Amino acid sequence: MSIVTAQIADYIQTQSWIRRMFEVAAELKAQHGAENVFDFSLGNPDVPPPAEVGLILRDIADIVSAPLALGYCPNAGLPDVRAALADKVSHEQGVALAAQHIIITSGAAGALNTILRATLDRGDQIICFAPYFVEYGFYAANHGGTLKSIRSKPLSFEIDVDALRHAISPNTRAMIINSPNNPTGVVYSQQELDAIANVLREKSHDFGRPILLISDEPYRFLTYDNVFVPPVLSAYEYSIVVNSFSKSLSMAGERIGYIAVNPHMTGVDQLLAGMILANRILGFVNAPILGQRIILNALHSGVDVNIYEKRRQAMADILDNIGLEYTLPKGAFYFFPKAPEGYDDKMFVDVLMTENIIAVPGAGFGYPGYFRLTYCIDKTIIENSKPAWQRAMAKLTK
Repeated sequence: MSIVTAQIADYIQTQSWIRRMFEVAAELKAQHGAENVFDFSLGNPDVPPPAEVGLILRDIADIVSAPLALGYCPNAGLPDVRAALADKVSHEQGVALAAQHIIITSGAAGALNTILRATLDRGDQIICFAPYFVEYGFYAANHGGTLKSIRSKPLSFEIDVDALRHAISPNTRAMIINSPNNPTGVVYSQQELDAIANVLREKSHDFGRPILLISDEPYRFLTYDNVFVPPVLSAYEYSIVVNSFSKSLSMAGERIGYIAVNPHMTGVDQLLAGMILANRILGFVNAPILGQRIILNALHSGVDVNIYEKRRQAMADILDNIGLEYTLPKGAFYFFPKAPEGYDDKMFVDVLMTENIIAVPGAGFGYPGYFRLTYCIDKTIIENSKPAWQRAMAKLTK
């Protein structure tokens, strides 16, 4: 007899491939030593936070003796932090936001769950392009919704506008986009963003209710070769931006994110009130106070992007050497190469494991036939993995 729900029991069996491979890596490290395992599974940023974060923490230590220094704050976040974020996002998005249009959340994951709790009715549908971050499906199900994915174009992972148009139904409540993308590193162009907005306008009119566009942007800061990430709020009126400081300040464990709502949206005040309520009743109550104080003073700081750029090149050099097909990522810190001919993604990941290389099958992102590698690990580890890759590839020809 199961003590958990049938849904959770099912999730346990089909839980994230990312976490599953991360656990395999931990077992292999215990057996063979961490230096002999090449773990490309988990996007856990290892680059140290900028120096400003440590300085701010020391300053905060001096004020915690004040009354309520670590007490509850308004459910939407500290007013001065919301105002500072509104100013920052206004410049990024080309739309003038006030503090009231910002809700500070427990990470981007908390932000997404807050939005969906406030906007989904049971049976509503969320759509996204595959490959996609697997948790989106769990988040939709948390609030009675379902996730429907649309396959992007192979290898380039450009959007398929016609497929998007046909995927939208009367039950479609929102679309989630993620650019720069996890797991592909793709950055959607202004042309692609405009095409998405036009389809959503068309279908919103056809079905008589607005379809929200939710842009999940934790990697906005991390692009290469002067690639520009187009703003979403200025492209579509029913848009919401989600972001966090997990990657940009290497503060994944502190759980600080935010929601920025397009002020030109009809019904914006009701939506904001609903999300502030949802932020509380989901149990977050308010985002961590220490994290809010850190980001207030570190909004214009960031980790050293050059470190990730050098790692990207090291990973590309290896993939080129062994002859795998891939699209060079324009942002984030992932590669999503194609599995070799004659092997599906899971089979090839199994081969890699025989040489202590840990990757994540593309099936875990709704896109079989490919696999994900993260390069938020030391460049030396990437370079040292080259012989293991060569041995793994040699096994394919035997």
